[in-house]
This record gives sequence, structure tokens and C-alpha cells, in this order.
Amino acid sequence: MVDPRIERLAGLLVERCVDVQPGWQVLVMGHTPARPLLEEICRQIGRRGAYALLRVRLDSPPLRAWMLEADEAVLGKIAAIDAHELDEMDTYIVVEAPENTRDGSEIPAERSSLRSKATRPHMLKIFSGEKPWVGLDFPTQAIAQDAGMTLSQFEDFYWGATLIDWDALAGEMRRIADRFDAADEVRIVGDGTDLRFSLAGRHGLVDALGGNMPGGEVFYSPVEDSAQGVISYSEYPACYLGHEVEGVRLRFEGGKVVEASGTSNEEFLLGMLDADEGARRLGEFGIGCNPGIQAHMRNTLFDEKIEGTIHLAIGQGFGYLGGTNESSVHWDMVKDLRPRPVPRDRALPDGAGGQQTGGRIELDGELVQENGRWVF
Repeated sequence: MVDPRIERLAGLLVERCVDVQPGWQVLVMGHTPARPLLEEICRQIGRRGAYALLRVRLDSPPLRAWMLEADEAVLGKIAAIDAHELDEMDTYIVVEAPENTRDGSEIPAERSSLRSKATRPHMLKIFSGEKPWVGLDFPTQAIAQDAGMTLSQFEDFYWGATLIDWDALAGEMRRIADRFDAADEVRIVGDGTDLRFSLAGRHGLVDALGGNMPGGEVFYSPVEDSAQGVISYSEYPACYLGHEVEGVRLRFEGGKVVEASGTSNEEFLLGMLDADEGARRLGEFGIGCNPGIQAHMRNTLFDEKIEGTIHLAIGQGFGYLGGTNESSVHWDMVKDLRPRPVPRDRALPDGAGGQQTGGRIELDGELVQENGRWVF
């Protein structure tokens, strides 16, 4: 008997996230702990008259041991057979189920960047929206531990974030997207943060069963030279490729990061910013809207959807949303705008009132969200 929750999730992935068509070649990639979901995905792909091409991963990132030892010239060029597979696939579904979420953290930023650059030309149809894809996690002890939960607790949370009323949430997010689509300038104000950027001429995408599962965000590609000001990710670490950087602070001028720091693992942050020219510009602005996700769990796939947060990604933009920034990097960093207790060693600014601090979003000078709640 297949767990009905797994059966339902696989159906959402195959039928709605990527809408597999007869004859398609579908790459299905994942770790062995996700076997029940991987098998059900393949089963449902078969029912739609398409090819399921299963690729089981032993670790994350894939080929971690090889990436640590391979010559840089080899790292910088993708193998012909891998290139053919990526070029010829019609879509892919990837299910991450790591047994250790720190796998890959020992790979230097420059080596990760070389691998990303080699793969990037073969993923352009994904970046442009020409080919669909979806990625998600599957509950493991490692992910649950990062979230500060038992596996049983995390599973309850997981199904509550993925098996929601997606049609109803899509309607609410459409209302939010319409308000942002009508604006030019966005201003984010919060703890250590006062950042402005433009969405002029850009439109947003409502993510309710698309490239990420769980969905639950409205996202944009900001105008590339428009970001001005400072953002401080003081609430949560910025997580990427098995690394965590605490206390990230970025200052933008003319759309480019001109100052960057972190209170831990700063070397990795600076290494990724120097990966290429586009890594210092914004590729994405997103608004978290999933009511089933309320707490940070050191997993960006979930954290960027936390209701009452925003996230900004340095690096690759979305061509199908008007973005023109190109990079081998796409690093989402989450900023919480909900009220939070002020640390005892910090003084509140005059007029702040109480012992909590939150944030706000303004559109063309008009307040639209305060302390994580919409006011329009």
C-alpha cells in the first residue's frame, strides 16, 4: 500500500508542477531515503505515457568526493554524456533526502563555482522557463534535526506545508502580485535594513505548484542596476551549498554589492560574490506566503516561503520575468519582517516602543506590509 500522502504529493509534482506529457523524457533524481516518493513519481510518469529516467544519488551535492579531487580543468567542463542528458531531457524532478545536511560544506567556493559554470549552459532552458522542473525535500532525520524537530514532528510539518489548498493560496497570492505589479519602487525597512530597488516594467510570478515544492511565494527579478542601500540578515543564517553564513550584511550601490560581511564563514560569502560579474547583483525578490510554514529550519526551500518574510537572491535572474542578470550563483537569503524580541544587549531606537522589532514594505512610498501583515 502506498501512503496516500505520498501518492497525492507525487500527483501534484507530475500533473501540476511539471505537467508531464506523453513521450517526455523525465529525469527523476534523488537520494535513497526518498525511495517511496521516487517510486511513486516514476509510477505516475508511466501512467502518463512518458519515460522516467531515475538517477539515484549517494550524497549531496552529487559527486562530492569527485569534486574535491578532480582537476580544475575537468571541473570546469561537463562530461559529454551528462551534457547530452541535460540537453535532451524534457523536464526534471529532484528529491533531496540528505542523511547529513552538511555534506558538501568542505567544498571550497571556487570549486563549486567551476562546477556550476560548467552546468549552466545546459540549464538555460530551465532558467528561461522554456522547460519546467520541480525540486523538493523528503523528510529525513538530518533535515528534522536542523529544524529542531523529531522526525515525527517534521513529517507533520512537512505534509502541512505541501498538501494545502493550493488553489485558495494562489488566489490570495495573485492579489499580492497585482499590487506589486502596479508599483515601480520597493523599499524594505527592518533591523539594520533600508533597501530600495525597482520592479518597473517587471511582473511577478505566483508560485502555487511550480518549480519549488512547497510553493507559497510571489517572486520577481528586480531591475538589475536599481538596488540601493543596506540589508542585514540578522535573524537567520544564509544557507547555500551545505554552508551557513551568520549575520550577512550587504550594501548595494547602483544595483551591485559593494560591501559584504558575515559574522561567520565570511570567506565563503565573499568567494561566492566573486564567482562572476553577475553574482553581486540581485536576481530575485520574493515574498513568503505559505501559512503552513511559520518557523525557520535552516532549509531555504522551506524558509523562503515563511509567511511574513521576504528573500533576496544574489546572482542568476529569471528571464521569463524580465530579468537579465546572468550568474552561476543563485543564493536566496531570508529576511524576517515579523516582530521579534530585541536582544538584551541592544538598545531600541527612540520611538520604537515595546521590546520587539519588525519591519515593513513600502511600494512607491505607500505602506503595504507592516510586521509581516498586509495592510492593503
